[in-house]
Amino acid sequence: MEHTYHFTRASGNAKTGPIPVTTTSADSCPPTCSFKGNGCYAESGPIALHWKAVSAGKRGGTLDELCAKIRELPRHQLWRMNQAGDLPVTKPGQISAGALRKLLAANKGRRGFTYTHHKPTAANRRLVAEANAAGFTVNWSAETLEQADEYADLHSGPVVCVLPADQLTPVRTPAGRLVTICPAVTGNTDCLNCGICQQRDRQAIVGFPAHGSGAKRVQKVFFMKPMTQAMTT
Repeated sequence: MEHTYHFTRASGNAKTGPIPVTTTSADSCPPTCSFKGNGCYAESGPIALHWKAVSAGKRGGTLDELCAKIRELPRHQLWRMNQAGDLPVTKPGQISAGALRKLLAANKGRRGFTYTHHKPTAANRRLVAEANAAGFTVNWSAETLEQADEYADLHSGPVVCVLPADQLTPVRTPAGRLVTICPAVTGNTDCLNCGICQQRDRQAIVGFPAHGSGAKRVQKVFFMKPMTQAMTT
C-alpha cells in the first residue's frame, strides 16, 4: 500500500519542541483503532487540515523521499515519526516489513521514535521488536490500563497508554506497573528535552491524558472497554 509522507524539519508544536516530525496519510491507520473517527486528536484542531492535505496527496511525497530527509539529519538527532498517521502497511493492520526496514536504515545513528495502534499480531510483534532492536523506538499504544499490561507482557517494545483528561499524576496498572504522565502534558518540558518515549528499554508506561475536542469520546473508550472485554471473556 502506497502512503504519502510529509516531513517537518522543526515542529512548531509546544509539546514536541522544535524537533523534526513526520505525518503519514490516514490510510496507514488500522481500522481497529477505537479512536478512529471517535476522538482521535489528529482529526480535529490545527493538525487536522494538515493531515487531510497529506492524506489527499496535496502535501508530502514518497517513502524514499522521506528516508532521504531522515538520512540528512545530524547523528543522534531526536525525531518523531507520525504526529498523525501510523506505521506503513501492506494492507490494513499489517505493518510493511519492506517499508519499515527502509525507515530503520535511514534512522541509523539517529534517535527516531513513534507510536503504533496496529494490533500486536505475531507478524507485527516481530517487526516492532526488530525496529526497537535497531534503534528506532516503536511504542505500543494502549487504550486502557488493562491493555497496557497485555502489551507490556509481549516484551516486544515499550508501551504508552491513554488516560482520562484529569489524570495528571502517576497511576498503576492492574498488574502494578507504573504509568508516568507525559512531562510535556504537565508543562514541565517538551519532547526535545525529555525523550522518554525514545527510550526503548524503559520499564515505565507513559500516560497521555485525553485532550482535544474528542477527549470525552476517548475517555468513554478508556472506561467502557474493560467492561466490554469482561463481558466477552
